[in-house]
Amino acid sequence: MPARPQCDWPLPGALALLLTITAFTPFHAQTALAKAKKTTKTIAPSGPTLPYTTTIEPTKNTDLDAALTASSDLLSLQKTHAVGPFALAGRIRSEYARMTTALESFGYYEGHVTVTVRRPKTAKAPPEVQIDGNDISLPQWLGSIPTGETLSVTVTASPGPLYHLGTVRLVSPDKKQPVILSPAEKTAFGLTSGDPAIASKVLGAGDILAGKLQEEGHPLANVDIPTAWLRPATRTLDLTFPVSIGPKADIGNIALKGLDKTKPAFIHRRLNVAPGQLYQPSKIESARQDLAALGIFSTVGVKAAPKLAPDGSMPLTFSFKEAKRHSVGAEIGYSTDLGGRVGATWTHYNLFGNAERLRLTTLVTGLGGSAQQGLGYDIYADLFKPDFPGRHQNASFRLEGLKQDFYSYRQTALIARAGIVRRLNQHWNISYGLAAEQEKIEQFWITRDYTMVFAPVSANFDNTDLASPLLPATRGWRVSLSATPSASFDQGTSFFALLQANASTYVDLARTGLTRPGRSVFAFRAIVGSVQGASTLDIPPDQRLYGGGTATIRGYRYQGVGPQFAGTKYAIGGTSLDAGTVEFRQRILKSFGAAAFIDAGQVGSGSAPFHGTLRVGAGGGARYFTPIGPIRLDIAVPLNRPPRGDKWELYIGLGETF
Repeated sequence: MPARPQCDWPLPGALALLLTITAFTPFHAQTALAKAKKTTKTIAPSGPTLPYTTTIEPTKNTDLDAALTASSDLLSLQKTHAVGPFALAGRIRSEYARMTTALESFGYYEGHVTVTVRRPKTAKAPPEVQIDGNDISLPQWLGSIPTGETLSVTVTASPGPLYHLGTVRLVSPDKKQPVILSPAEKTAFGLTSGDPAIASKVLGAGDILAGKLQEEGHPLANVDIPTAWLRPATRTLDLTFPVSIGPKADIGNIALKGLDKTKPAFIHRRLNVAPGQLYQPSKIESARQDLAALGIFSTVGVKAAPKLAPDGSMPLTFSFKEAKRHSVGAEIGYSTDLGGRVGATWTHYNLFGNAERLRLTTLVTGLGGSAQQGLGYDIYADLFKPDFPGRHQNASFRLEGLKQDFYSYRQTALIARAGIVRRLNQHWNISYGLAAEQEKIEQFWITRDYTMVFAPVSANFDNTDLASPLLPATRGWRVSLSATPSASFDQGTSFFALLQANASTYVDLARTGLTRPGRSVFAFRAIVGSVQGASTLDIPPDQRLYGGGTATIRGYRYQGVGPQFAGTKYAIGGTSLDAGTVEFRQRILKSFGAAAFIDAGQVGSGSAPFHGTLRVGAGGGARYFTPIGPIRLDIAVPLNRPPRGDKWELYIGLGETF
């Protein structure tokens, strides 16, 4: 490359990750950006093409090497855009400018780029073995290469000395008045004299400062692309940022556009921002995301007005595109103990214009299975109503018809439930409700009718921060504490209460530095349950506690752990339960994974947990990861199998077990 004259040069503002040099007259990056956006049309060569391979020599700076690789047209186009000799010569010549720009974007303004083209060692009678990419005879030399030879192109970028920032000035848009920042604003801006002159940090500082000013309530704040002056004598870069702060403003009128089936009054009640609040982009964006999370819109946008209203406020416009109101889904699962489960779901979204969701589900259950005596069904209608009876709480209602033919009991039931879930903060919520059940149960050839009411209440904590419970957790805790006071009205009235605590936690081995995040995870689960106020036989069979299956102890069939009727595999159930799991989950490649686990637990006939016969199961499985969650296949065996217990169990489902 030709040597640069040693003088002070003005620089335009940076383009993405670069600051380019322009002699003597400063100008802004919009001009360069317009040039950069021009596209060139690739014309297929009419004659023979020259295949080649590209090597970019490392500079011992990982970030710079990545930028050089990303900037190289020779590398990115070598396999997809074959060209002839003259076009390849042009591509080689343009490589100098691209590599120089990458060097300058990292503060190396005295770098040197060399491109060398070599013929293969097997070439016979070559006119020259290699040639420099700047050689004037490069096109003719390339044109003399016989068909069939693959050239080797080596790009070497020598960074040279690193430039640092000199003076950093912030001025008004007319560049006449200096702009004084508060200490917090200076911290956000972050640029000081002596910092490396890295273009991405220079540009990022302007964006961060503009965001800080807007977050402080200045909706019209703007930090323009800086003008930069290169000082070769001191190897420094002087920067001048035009900064416009503008007046502080509150949120003004909020307009809603694009609502068809959705009631505007519901959206206004739902909004987390309101006229009169200080204009803050983070809170406005949070409100936009909250509306998008309702699930009734395909897109939600928000836009501030181009100027302040006459009263000095900033109007906002939220725009919506409503999603389809109906969907149909399928559900399928299988395990050797519970057999097959298959069904369909129809969902109506935004039922009454307030984001209500009605879901109708029909399932056929008990398709085979060692814990089943016959086919069953589960038919239910769910109605979900957000923000009822107030903000940050949702109501749900269910009417369900159920038939289950387990070996433990045969049940036909009609159940009605209503509940409220109230969000306390980001991680905590509480729920409470009422339920009523009318059922007929046959157990050991004795049939009884039961009428029951329940008043469940629970507190739940989850800091795994996942968008869906089907996604595998890699860190954090999930804790649930519940109490369900109940009354049964068969043959007199009896009262009892089910108390249960569930906890799971996840440990990513990436914190040890041995693996990448999310690849190797230990998962732990603990469950403790107790029935208070009644003995086992005073409680309807479906309200007793059972062990076995994916929810407690794998390797044992569903309801296969705990007291049994003598000489049978019929489970009696119990009034206490405890279980624990240790599971290791390993991600393999991009879409596959494996797991190994051990479960242990027991069911007792007293109200105090940790009594009964301890059962232990172990196993492993495979995972196939999809966008909605992993498809799971697990096989488990009992390590101390009870009489008439299953020898192994297979489980297939969507999502991890916990």
